[in-house]
Order: sequence, then C-alpha cells, then structure tokens
Amino acid sequence: MIPFPEPTSPAGSRSEVFLRYLDYFRESVVAKVSALAEPELRQSRLPSGWTPLELLTHLRHVELRWIEWGFQGRTVAEPWGDRRDDRWYVAPDETRSDLVAALRAQGAHTTAVVSAHDLAEIGAPGPRWNGADPASLERVLFHLVQEYARHLGHLDVVAELAGNPTGE
Repeated sequence: MIPFPEPTSPAGSRSEVFLRYLDYFRESVVAKVSALAEPELRQSRLPSGWTPLELLTHLRHVELRWIEWGFQGRTVAEPWGDRRDDRWYVAPDETRSDLVAALRAQGAHTTAVVSAHDLAEIGAPGPRWNGADPASLERVLFHLVQEYARHLGHLDVVAELAGNPTGE
C-alpha cells in the first residue's frame, strides 16, 4: 500500500504532489475492491445501485475522459464506456483483475502525460469541453484528485457495510 502523501513530505514539484495523491487514491481504491469478497463486487449495498466494479471502471474512464479525451484532445472511441442506460456499467465477462489492470494502465498514462507537461499548459480543444475553453492541466488534475477522494469515501462505506476494514 502506498503511504498517504502527507502535506509535510517534501516534493520536487506541484506535479509530483498531484501524482502522489492520485497514486495514493487509485491504489486505495484497488486495495478496497481487492479486499471485497467476489459476491460483493457485482452487487450494490446502496440505494443508488452502483457496484464496486462499476465504480472501478468509472474511475478509469474519468481519467480517460479528462486526460486523453480532454487535455490531450485525443479521439477516444468510447469516452463514456463506463455507462449504459444512464448508469455505470460493467459487462458480465469483465473481471476484477482486468478492471484493476485497466485502471493502473490509465494511471501510468496519466503519470506520463503529467511528467511531460507543465501544469499551466491548456488542454487541446475538443468535444470533451462542450464548447467551453479547455482547462489547464492543473485544473484537470485537481478535478481528478477530488473525484478519486470522493469515490474512495463512497467505497469505504460499501466496504464497511460488507464487513471489511475501513479508513486509510
């Protein structure tokens, strides 16, 4: 498990700070999902109906949408591939192992992009922005950090309801 990136830990740059937090939250999500029993992965314990595997694929697609489709302006075949009928979706043949590998690969791509760009750099124009001016890499990363932190909290509640350990 990656240790929490304490605010007092020295960092070489603001980019490094963002990447440390993203890595920490990403791996914390993986640890929570990995600790759940197989039956817990595809069932929901919440009124909203999402499952832990759906949350996992959602976070992978969030990074894809904001980094590749948004900041990089790449053509992405299915930017909303985590959704079906206006809710999160995981196909029956997708496994925890496959989804964890996809999330980590997306994280590695994010790290490569952040390492190659300045935080003040503005994203490429494209459909991700819905006609608005593209955001800076720093704003994109800030959004990703809050998205991960928020959803890790949601997953912590699900883990607690399933009888698993909670907290950091």
